[in-house]
Amino acid sequence: MTILGILAIIFGLLMLFFKSALSGRMSSFSDPNSDSRLPAFFMLFSRGTALATVLAGALLVAIPYMFFWAEPGYQYFLVYPTGNTGVEMDQGIKWRGFAKITPWQKFIDVKVLAEGADSKEIEGVMRPIPIRFIDQVTATVMISGRFQLPSNEEDFINIAIKYRSMENLVQNTLIPTIREQTNNTGYMFAAQDYISGEAQSFRQTLDEQLKDGAYAVIKIESKDTVFNEIQMDREDRTIKEIRARYTVEKVLENGVPKRIPHELTENNIIVSQVIVDDVELEPTFKQRLEAQRDESAKRQIEQQKVETAKAAQSRIIAEGERDKSAERVTQEKEQVKQLISIETKLKQERTNKELAAIALETERLKSEQRRVAADAQAYENAKLVTAGLTPQERAEWEYKTAIGVAGEIAKLNFPQTMIMGNDGKGGTPLEALIGAAMSKQLTQPNSFKN
Repeated sequence: MTILGILAIIFGLLMLFFKSALSGRMSSFSDPNSDSRLPAFFMLFSRGTALATVLAGALLVAIPYMFFWAEPGYQYFLVYPTGNTGVEMDQGIKWRGFAKITPWQKFIDVKVLAEGADSKEIEGVMRPIPIRFIDQVTATVMISGRFQLPSNEEDFINIAIKYRSMENLVQNTLIPTIREQTNNTGYMFAAQDYISGEAQSFRQTLDEQLKDGAYAVIKIESKDTVFNEIQMDREDRTIKEIRARYTVEKVLENGVPKRIPHELTENNIIVSQVIVDDVELEPTFKQRLEAQRDESAKRQIEQQKVETAKAAQSRIIAEGERDKSAERVTQEKEQVKQLISIETKLKQERTNKELAAIALETERLKSEQRRVAADAQAYENAKLVTAGLTPQERAEWEYKTAIGVAGEIAKLNFPQTMIMGNDGKGGTPLEALIGAAMSKQLTQPNSFKN
């Protein structure tokens, strides 16, 4: 637009010049027969048209100094011809008023790049940062950070006046501060601790020191005495070794860590992001770590072998205990069987004894019962004899006796010839018959065989 305005001004001035130079020959312009008549192109522009062209060109030249376009992601520091200053934080078309403008990015990226890496859109390119841990191990740190300029107009004006350009801020403040705080953070850790799980604490401490100021710390040295045993053929010896150990503690004020301000905190520059990309330890320490790793691996293998041998020993012992338990259970089962058999026999003998005692007692009771019954019967008979039979009982007894005698007589075989005699004793015929039968039986040959 400025070039176009300058061209318009030049063109308008040329038109005015030609109009003034040829003002004396205006009469010849109107003469149709005149040879010095001007071209028709110059006749289109009057003095007013030329002046308007000059004014339009001047306006086109002045517009960029009156307004400007504010890009997104930038904030602008303005110095007016009167000496006043101003700030524009938003994007869009803004009033300039012929002020001098210094653009500043709202977010500034600072990054450690390897050689040959693309540095496009990175405002601060750093070299790898060398640090030294508290245990004297050196390392190289690759870090990335993003910083935000203060949004407060007064703080931003102070930065713009103090550093004059964003490049000065990056090269003279951001990069040196990052390097300094990275070195301070490395001083607070040991390399052995860093590789053992303190990497996250390292990054967090660096972030805190960049945001709120460096920690005030003190270094404490402690010495430990270590006795190493040396086995020899005749006697064992020990070597005493003194090892120095260093620790860093934060200085506290009223229970709060003491901070040392730096340029970022003093200028209210906001630390948006801090990333530790890599920490490259020195080669000798790497070799020592590799040796420790190999020794650790060997030790783990040996420990695994020992554990395997212990497991095998435990398995053998367990199997022996299992077999012993099985044999013990078998023997105990046999003993239980024998004991059960013996107890069964004892119970059977005891039962038989009890049954015999019961049978004996039963027989004794039966015998006693029979004796009592016999005594009772004898007593009853004696009573009956003593008391005498009633006529009815006597008649019944004689009746039963007669029937019994008649039955027995019926069974006798009397002889065909019966001799009866009288001995003068007065025997009855029945007695004579009975005597004859008995005599016959006595005279038969088979009478004594039965």
